[in-house]
Amino acid sequence: MSVVVVGRVAMCLALGAVLLTGCARFDDSAASPFTPEPTFDPAAPKRPQTTPPSTTRPSGPCIDPDPAVVATCLDPTAGIIAFGDGALVAERRTGRILKVVSPETPPVEVAKIEVDGSGDGGLSDIALSPHFGEDGLMYAYITTASDNRVVRIADGGSPKPILTGIPKGATGNHGALEWAGPDRLMVLTGDAGDPGLAAAPSSLAGKLLRVDAPAPGATPQVAASGIGTAGDLCHDGGDNLWFTDRTAIEDRLQRLDAQGVVSVGWTWPDRPGVAGCAAALDGVAVALTDGKALSLATLDPNTHTVTTAPSLLAQDKYGRLSGATVGPDGSFWVGTVNKADGSQPGPNDDRVVRIPLPQAGGGGGPD
Repeated sequence: MSVVVVGRVAMCLALGAVLLTGCARFDDSAASPFTPEPTFDPAAPKRPQTTPPSTTRPSGPCIDPDPAVVATCLDPTAGIIAFGDGALVAERRTGRILKVVSPETPPVEVAKIEVDGSGDGGLSDIALSPHFGEDGLMYAYITTASDNRVVRIADGGSPKPILTGIPKGATGNHGALEWAGPDRLMVLTGDAGDPGLAAAPSSLAGKLLRVDAPAPGATPQVAASGIGTAGDLCHDGGDNLWFTDRTAIEDRLQRLDAQGVVSVGWTWPDRPGVAGCAAALDGVAVALTDGKALSLATLDPNTHTVTTAPSLLAQDKYGRLSGATVGPDGSFWVGTVNKADGSQPGPNDDRVVRIPLPQAGGGGGPD
């Protein structure tokens, strides 16, 4: 397995950091899951919009006329995380990690990891170290020829295995990463196409795992079992970690609280293909692959539970959605997977798209 990562200075510039001594600390409000507390409330003050959407487009290939489209002509996307004035997005099959900012700025390749992109495997998710400003480390969930695993990436070196031996199957290889604290990495693993592995205590498949002080040879602890096809993990800025998965019966949004108790936040019996999520204290947004929309679930402020049916944003507008994050402009940034097997891509797919929050009092129906 190999990785190509730009050098330290080039990486800092590619990620939009200001070069002072090493890499400057990134914008914690965009990249860190624990401080400050985010909000989806349309009435709440928003961060200044750092990259105003363009209203005009030149003509030519890979130029999307929609001003909400940030990047075009990508391979099927996977994990996406906000960073600085843009976002880092993973391409599942190629193993590339790109920084995207605006349609006028071509994507910049930050790293490329050797992966097995067959089936639903490949580069599933990425996460920056909470101490990235000092250590420059990035973490990735990948599929190799023999297993699924979590690796750590540093500039100028090969990936360092952090957690290996996660079972690999013809399906169920997708996984996700999220920080639950400065030194606690949460890992969501798929069931490798075998629900029996998800229930087996001895297997790392179909689990929500906790890895403290992640380093090569780290030993995970099981936080939850019975995961089907893994979706995503997202921290709400408070005490709750949310995660999505798909089972043969239903799609689920679940919550892990500060006491380690897992509860079901919402279920979708129609199985719209829950994927990426972005959470705040007052809501959780879930990308729907087969549902071709972004589902926005509002949380009860006292119980942090979902009590009303989620609304749909941008339904049938951009096709199949996968990764989701809250972007630097306060809108949702999502990636599409219209080039995946069995899909029908458009001429500019796959894309990264901004989806704004619904206006206060404007309802939550489809755009």
